Formats: sequence, C-alpha cells, structure tokens
Amino acid sequence: MRMDASMPLITLRGIRFGYPQRPEVLKGIDFDFSKGERIGLVGANGSGKTTLFHIIMGLLKPNEGEIEIFGQKRIEERDFRKVREKIGLLFQYPDDQLFSPTVAQDVAFGPLNLGKSREEAMDIVHDTLELLGLSGFENRVTYRLSGGEKKLVSLATVLAMQPDVLLLDEPVAGLDEATTERIIAFLKGSGFSYIIVSHDRDFLLDTTDILYRIKDGHLKRQGSQSDSLSSAEKIKPLESCISP
Repeated sequence: MRMDASMPLITLRGIRFGYPQRPEVLKGIDFDFSKGERIGLVGANGSGKTTLFHIIMGLLKPNEGEIEIFGQKRIEERDFRKVREKIGLLFQYPDDQLFSPTVAQDVAFGPLNLGKSREEAMDIVHDTLELLGLSGFENRVTYRLSGGEKKLVSLATVLAMQPDVLLLDEPVAGLDEATTERIIAFLKGSGFSYIIVSHDRDFLLDTTDILYRIKDGHLKRQGSQSDSLSSAEKIKPLESCISP
C-alpha cells in the first residue's frame, strides 16, 4: 500500500492497556504522528510512556484499540515486522539493547538482518559511529564501555537500521554534559521525525517542537514548547524516572 504524503505515519485510536493484576495504565489513547514532527512526551512515573512506545512497536498488544502505521492496520506480530525496520526504538537502558561482544557486531546486527552484505554493513558501522563521534570504537568490548558510551552505541544500533522515525526513551538520562550536547547536536542537525520520552526539561526544549503529557491514562497535547515549558506547571522539575 502506497502512503498518501498527508497521512499520519502513526495513528492510535482508543488504545487501552493494563498489566496483569495492576490498574489500567492507558485509558483510551488517541494520537496522530506525522512526518517532520518532533515531539516530547512527559508524564509521572508509571504513567505509561514506555508502554506506549512498546505498543507502537508491537512489543505489547493493547487490550483495546486500533493501530495504523505507515498506512496499514497493525494487529498481529507479522504486521509489526516492517514497523521495526522503519521505526527505530532506543530503549531506556542500554543493556537491554546491546548484546554482542563488540561495538561493531552490535551496530552491524541490524543491517545484516536487513540483508546487507558484510561489506555494506561494515560501511554503515563506520559511518554511523563517525556520525556520533565514536570513530575507533569498532573493536571495543561492549560491556566495558561507560554508561554514556553505551547510550551512544545503543543509538548507533538504531541509526544503523536507517529508520524513518525514532522513538527515544530517556536518551540523555544519566549522561554527562558533553555527551548530552553531542546527542542534542545530532538531533537538531538530523532530518528525523521523532518522539522523545524525557524528564529533562531543557533537553526537550532544545530538541522538540510540541509537548504531550500522559496523565491518568490519557494523552493530551500541551501546545508548543515555548507555551508548554514556560507555564507554571512546566517550571517545576519533571519526574526523574521512567514508567515501565
């Protein structure tokens, strides 16, 4: 199916979800995400921000509601395979994303799975690491990297897939100022459409145009960043943890 350029990339309608033996966390989420948008997503601990990302990626199945991505309904596991090729999800914790012995092997994994040759994959590894200021990291042992280095390598594994959309879950949590600035510079200079979950108000102000908040199971647009983050509510520090 060929997408109309005016169609949203992601459409969610009436999404409800609850974990077993726990209160419902999403209570009828409606959301449209279009090409070129750069959205910040905030909410209290346990409000469902990460849950929403996992539903978009097909890692969790909603109890109710409809998901349409790239112009097609997504229901079964097979429907989400193409989604995972074109939407890159950065997990909150790098150790959930990195599993190979070396940086090059981790970054090459996605391109190889997409059918790239070994030579093509290694070219992508080189270019992606260079883009993030990680040239020379190819043979570094992954588990020996610092927290900031792991976060950047995790982002490299996502970018190596050459996705159309990025879902970034706490991309600068716990990072030093220099690494945070490197990620900000990358995002501002990129042409990606993306959604960022973060509790770092200044980071969202630098990298996104629109703010959404999940509260009491509902998703509400807060307006433009200049409006949203200057209000009394946003002047208070955002919460310091991510929901499950």
